[in-house]
Amino acid sequence: MKGISTTNTRINGSTRDFVYYTLKDQIINLELEPGTKISEKEVSEKLKVSRTPVREAFLKLAQEDLLGVFPQSGTIVTQIDLSLVEEGRFIRENIEKAIVREACEALDDDQLFQLETNIRLQELCLEKESHHKLFELDDEFHKILFEGCNKIRTWNMIRQMNSHFDRLRMLRLVADHNWSVLVAQHKEIFHFISDKKRDEAEASMALHLKLVDLEKGKLKEQYPGFFNE
Repeated sequence: MKGISTTNTRINGSTRDFVYYTLKDQIINLELEPGTKISEKEVSEKLKVSRTPVREAFLKLAQEDLLGVFPQSGTIVTQIDLSLVEEGRFIRENIEKAIVREACEALDDDQLFQLETNIRLQELCLEKESHHKLFELDDEFHKILFEGCNKIRTWNMIRQMNSHFDRLRMLRLVADHNWSVLVAQHKEIFHFISDKKRDEAEASMALHLKLVDLEKGKLKEQYPGFFNE
């Protein structure tokens, strides 16, 4: 466990949001591992903020099941909940199958170019072995689809419900360096959208979003302390 990082720059908005997004990023990126104990005092000192916004951020993270706040034990980063992983994956699969079908007709040349550029950067991540940047580009790839279909509010809603799914995605990238499968699936989805092949694009998206689900058993064996079941 690397502890609370101070590398994040303050975003526009409230101090609570600054603390919230800083801690959430570190939990999803596994810089704060499951089971890690943190305190309001520690976080406020590291991030140079008062304890009130830290307490508010803790409550918000607890609502997303990323922190467990226990009166006797303190505040602990929760373990990955596979039932929440599956719920998040289920929501994404069923919404994104509809999105990718719509994208086959809705995306213009500029948006298709954004997708292609994104994939080229993913390929660069394979060369540089940068899993954190690959994770960001993966999210960006899917976000472009929602933006192209004028469904960005839907994307934002999904993001709020996918924290545990995202933690498993990150763990998969850390545990298995065969990231080429992920990039190849994105390329396939892109080509089906470009060719306006809706059925094939939908089937490819469904398979893509099942990738982590198919590997969760192996990840649980490798990192048993990271999971709560």
